[in-house]
Amino acid sequence: MREFIVEADGGSRGNPGPAGYGAVVLDAATGETLTEAAEYLGTATNNVAEYRGLLAGLRAAHALDPGARVRVRMDSKLVVEQMSGRWKIKHPDMKPLAMEARSVFPPDQVTYEWIPRERNKQADRLANEAMDAGAKGEQWSPSLSRADLATKAEATPAAARAGADRTTEATPADAPPSAVSAAPTAGRTAEPASESVAGGSGTAVAAGGRTAAPEAVPAAAADAGGPRTVGGDQAHPSASSAPSAPGWSAAPDLGAPTTLVLLRHGETPLTPQKRFSGSGGTDPALSAAGREQAHRVADALARRGTIQAIVASPLARTRETAGIVAARLNLDVTIEDGLRETDFGAWEGLTFGEVRERYPDDLNAWLADPEAHPTGGGESFAETAVRLAATREKLVAAYRGRTALLVTHVTPIKTLIRLALGAPPESLFRMELSAASLSAVAYYADGNASVRLFNDTSHLRP
Repeated sequence: MREFIVEADGGSRGNPGPAGYGAVVLDAATGETLTEAAEYLGTATNNVAEYRGLLAGLRAAHALDPGARVRVRMDSKLVVEQMSGRWKIKHPDMKPLAMEARSVFPPDQVTYEWIPRERNKQADRLANEAMDAGAKGEQWSPSLSRADLATKAEATPAAARAGADRTTEATPADAPPSAVSAAPTAGRTAEPASESVAGGSGTAVAAGGRTAAPEAVPAAAADAGGPRTVGGDQAHPSASSAPSAPGWSAAPDLGAPTTLVLLRHGETPLTPQKRFSGSGGTDPALSAAGREQAHRVADALARRGTIQAIVASPLARTRETAGIVAARLNLDVTIEDGLRETDFGAWEGLTFGEVRERYPDDLNAWLADPEAHPTGGGESFAETAVRLAATREKLVAAYRGRTALLVTHVTPIKTLIRLALGAPPESLFRMELSAASLSAVAYYADGNASVRLFNDTSHLRP
């Protein structure tokens, strides 16, 4: 069996600040560099950049040989201990990244080893090249890389590479108390207790702008239309001070992407009333208006002629919407439990105002923290994100290179868009998603994602 060494690193100039990652795949037997990867992420933290580097390295190794054994070597104690299962992953922004990394290879094919930063120089150089490119408004390109050449020029053995200068790393918030003495100085700016993520499946294009404080409206909007954006500059906070990258860097042909077209179900009787309607409530069927919407979107999709498969959430309103579309397109419907709506606990069937009146403290906590649960249990947005990340990987693998229609709900669609953009959890509060609307994300073989469409309702207009 072939064996690879993956060395990965990530850094942030400000933490959070302009960030990038680097990863290299080496032949374990010869030490030869097989492939390199790097990307500018916009504004992110050290830990998020490190996880993105790990994910890129694993994907690059998988592209070379999915049956290979992989030895991951990183100078991030946090990532190594968490991926080895010895430390818990508490932060919601890092859980989806770790889950994605674990899904690339079967667990028994990958091992993790901490190395001092002076032995991780090639990945460090790549990460810094990506950040340098981002500062110029560009994306890193393999043709411009100096990392491997510079490392070889120093005639340093692969097992003893020296690291570039960075400032001292504080013990991350996710590390246990014992890490205060165990964590190495990895040369990044100090990690705050709260992270700003630029991770997920991320695109190669960093967005710019600022993020206003969350509006006091439900992010999922109870499957009833979602909150409306209220003024201000509310673009993705990925590059508040850094220029946006102009586009994709030069790359080999990656083949046809896997395209997931995301259809929110038609209206139910609860939709116009804007009531919480998750997976733990009465499971309403479509209203007459909702059925009409489903027929209209079915006609529009038939005219486009691009849908090759249909997958639906198990709830009644999505199965009914999917059935109407499937009959028009002459396709079968596959049910996927991972596409179900969030369970809103005791809030099911209530309006936002009613929840505010009855459970003000629980609602405030839920609006402020993606780890918080609705009253009486249910599912947090952090848990929803983990579930959707795993479901996405499953479906992208199942429909590789094809176009599949996913008939689902407000929170799953917003979460898939958020993860594709690498946006923070609070971005869920800034998306409007109408009943029977269409969105779309294309996923490429190198792990990048491209949001192609969002909340299109043109097919519903007379």
